Amino acid sequence: MNYPIYLDNQATTPLDPAVLEAMLPYLKNKFGNAASIHHRYGREGKEAVENSRKVLAKSLQGHPRDIIFTSGATESINLAIKGVCRKYQNKGQHIVTQNTEHKAVLDTCAAMEQEGWRVTYLPVDTDGFVSPKSVYDAIEKDTVLVTVMHANNEIGTIQPVAEIGAICKQKNVFFMVDACQSFGKLDIDVNEMTIDLMAATAHKIYGPKGVGFLYIRQKGPKVRLEMQMDGGGHERGFRSGTLAVPQIVGFAKAAELSIDRKEEENHRLGSFRDKMFQKIKSSHPDVILNGSLEKRLHHNLNLCFPGLEAESMIMKMKGVACSTGSACSSANLEPSHVMKALGRNNEMAHSAIRFSLGRFNTEKEIDIAIEEIVNTVSLIKKKSRQHRLING
Repeated sequence: MNYPIYLDNQATTPLDPAVLEAMLPYLKNKFGNAASIHHRYGREGKEAVENSRKVLAKSLQGHPRDIIFTSGATESINLAIKGVCRKYQNKGQHIVTQNTEHKAVLDTCAAMEQEGWRVTYLPVDTDGFVSPKSVYDAIEKDTVLVTVMHANNEIGTIQPVAEIGAICKQKNVFFMVDACQSFGKLDIDVNEMTIDLMAATAHKIYGPKGVGFLYIRQKGPKVRLEMQMDGGGHERGFRSGTLAVPQIVGFAKAAELSIDRKEEENHRLGSFRDKMFQKIKSSHPDVILNGSLEKRLHHNLNLCFPGLEAESMIMKMKGVACSTGSACSSANLEPSHVMKALGRNNEMAHSAIRFSLGRFNTEKEIDIAIEEIVNTVSLIKKKSRQHRLING
């Protein structure tokens, strides 16, 4: 059985062979616990972790002490939001975010509401952008944290995080960024963008699953967090638990590869994406692009197919692997909260499909995928017209 063409790289990416090669020694002979520094096995693990920390910090223009390893972005986001809010609750109990955030952020904010915090959910425009002015206006005397994602996981919209970061600094509130979709794909400088907390994960950049990091600014200002997990005090007390050395090594290697290839990959995948959109649009002019055409991730294409049901369409496309939106919400039959935030009604929201291209896609695959998408839409439309004629 042949596998379909994989166009769901915003859900997860395949492991790059070079990443696996870098990990293998730490899955075999170099198996030591990085906290066991009294013998060679442990010291090898510790050295690998610290070298990886340096690589990841450099990619952000940050300092190694600012990088804390976690099990993934969801844990990083929980640690950041809950940790900073509980630590600074004497200052106030107000969070500002926007309504197209990933569920990891929205659900964590909802959990803080259960603890008595107020959360302001800012609207976005029809392309998915949040206005920096709306952030400025939403910050109050008791605001502790503003959290805005860098790039949207469904529609690829790139938010003006540098402008928002400057506002947060001016207003003396902490600024957190979910960079899961942008890390390794867009330029990130935590100092220029005035980012205090940032979450990222390895499996979005051809690294292993099960590892992420949280950037925590330790100077200018120093951000303090209340620890969310007891036991051992690893990672300078921010996050207890034995470090997954092979995954951490793989994360650093994946980051190096992604940053080295960033410009070339963005150009190549952007051209593939534009080709897909133009070909599909020319065959089916009623197709609607979700998100900005210019300020979006190069590998993201999210389209509404009016009158069609996305889930049904995806099931019929046996040769293409894609999704209706966030993989973390795939069991939810409710329309995408991102689509609703753009102003789409329920029917239109249910017609949205995300195609996310990746490093290992070829132009031949893209051409085959375009043909299958166009033909599937034509077939469904034809059957729908026939059904209406028979029952009309």
